[in-house]
Order: sequence, then structure tokens, then C-alpha cells
Amino acid sequence: MSINRRDFGRAVASAVAGTMLSSAEGAASAVPAANEPFPLSVMLWTIYRDLPFEQRLDKVAQAGYHAVELVGEFKDWSDTNYLAANRKKRDLGITFDATAGLHRSLTDPADRDAFLDEVHAMLTVMDKLECTKLIVLSGNKVPSMSHADQRKSCVEGLKRAADIASKKNVELLLENIDPEENPKYFLTSVSEGFDIVREIASPHVRFLYDFFHEQISEGNLIEKLDKNIDVVGLVHIADVPGRHEPGTGEIHYPNIYRKLAQLKYDRYCAMEFLPTGDPVSSLRAAREEVIRAVSQ
Repeated sequence: MSINRRDFGRAVASAVAGTMLSSAEGAASAVPAANEPFPLSVMLWTIYRDLPFEQRLDKVAQAGYHAVELVGEFKDWSDTNYLAANRKKRDLGITFDATAGLHRSLTDPADRDAFLDEVHAMLTVMDKLECTKLIVLSGNKVPSMSHADQRKSCVEGLKRAADIASKKNVELLLENIDPEENPKYFLTSVSEGFDIVREIASPHVRFLYDFFHEQISEGNLIEKLDKNIDVVGLVHIADVPGRHEPGTGEIHYPNIYRKLAQLKYDRYCAMEFLPTGDPVSSLRAAREEVIRAVSQ
């Protein structure tokens, strides 16, 4: 990225203003774009990984989206890079609605302090990104521990992380991963994930319901959504098999979109699929399908 002195000064002022948002403003529900039943986003790792970051944001905007989710694209950024990225997203009317980037385990108590240190460090990054949602993974299973003890470790770790996150009004989003993608991963069931979030009982912890992973793990997607919508903080979209765009596999996403609208879901629905064709066209078609499904 490059940025001139005038842009730098303007970006600094905007960044300072961004960090002064009140807790109430930071916690507010996102506003969907025109015709969208709920706000839509794109997981950026899925598209144009060979292009510079700002050009990738251009592509998202061309597809009609106003939010992006990140997974470590910022790991080597300087402060100047953060400022330039924020200026670009504001120019395009884009929000960084969530990010991932934690690597330490929740399941292993021996990793607890390192995990909490990562959370502390990530909050600084999130300030720079002007982002208030942090995706959290359980980590892999610990063979020497019982399932119950690993779950207890996840609960205790997330409780302590929630205390840290609350000071910055950041929300933690616990995510499920299917056992085919990672046979070693602990949290493969959304049902257990929902139970963990309820046990923690913090306004700063919700669940990231990834339909792609749960279809592979256990299925029964809509009933689980219906019963647990109160703790859903984000949903991810991709079809099975292949993690491609909706309509290429076995999940009937129009029914899921209609159920989300019926339940008055008002948080982000993020496209995390690998397009089989032109990414902009695929993303635009996916957005149009959401609008069409709910309007029928």
C-alpha cells in the first residue's frame, strides 16, 4: 500500500474518531444494504488472494457487498497500512465486521495464559481495524484429556476472554469446524457449541454457525438454527461438497435465508465459498439469491 502525507493526516483523524465510538454504538446491530433482509459480508480469504488488499476490497464492492471478514491479512501491516486500509474501506462504504487470527488452544488448560495473551494482543489489532467481532476456534483435541474436561477448559477460557473483550466492547464468536476438514478439531458440533455459549452466559460471547461445516458434521441445519437463534452471532455460507457457491451442492440455502428472515436475524451472513467461476459474478449472484429467496 502507499499513502501520501495529506491522506495520512486525514486517515489519522478518522482512525482517532473511530476509536472514540461509545459502547452502545459499537454494539449496535448492522444495517443491511438496500433490499437485503439482513446484512451480508464476504470472507476475504476466499477471493483474489493474488491481488493487493485494496484491490480485493474493490472487487467486494463491485459485487454489491458492504462488509468484509478478515483472517490474518493484516499480520505484517504497519500503522500506515492500517490507516490506508481503513480509508479505502470507508471510501467504498465497507465495514470490517469480523476477524480471526487467534492460534492458541481453548481445550488445553496449559495453553490458557498464551490464549489470553493472544486475545489481549488482538484487541489492539481490532482497534486499528475498527472491528468489534473476533472469531474464536476451540483448538484441537487433547488426547490425554476427557471430552468433559476439554469442554470445561473451553468454557473457562472463554469466560476469561470475555472479561478481557468486554473492556473494548468486543464480541467473541466461537466457531465449529467439521471433522473432515480437521479430524483433530475439538468443537465439531454446533449443538455443543450452543450449549457452551449458554453456559458462559456473557453478552460478549456468541456462536458462529457455519452451515457448511455443520452439514458435513451432523446436518439438521434449520431446526438447530430455529432453536438457537438467540445465541447466533454470525452465520457462514458455502455449499457441500467443495465449499463452493450456494446451488452447487446439497444445501438448499433459500430455505435457510427464509428461516433467518422469519427469525428476524439482524446480524451478518457471510459468504465463505470458493467461487467456481468469476468471483464478482458469483458473489453478486449469491447476494441476489438471498434477496430473491426472502421476497418470495
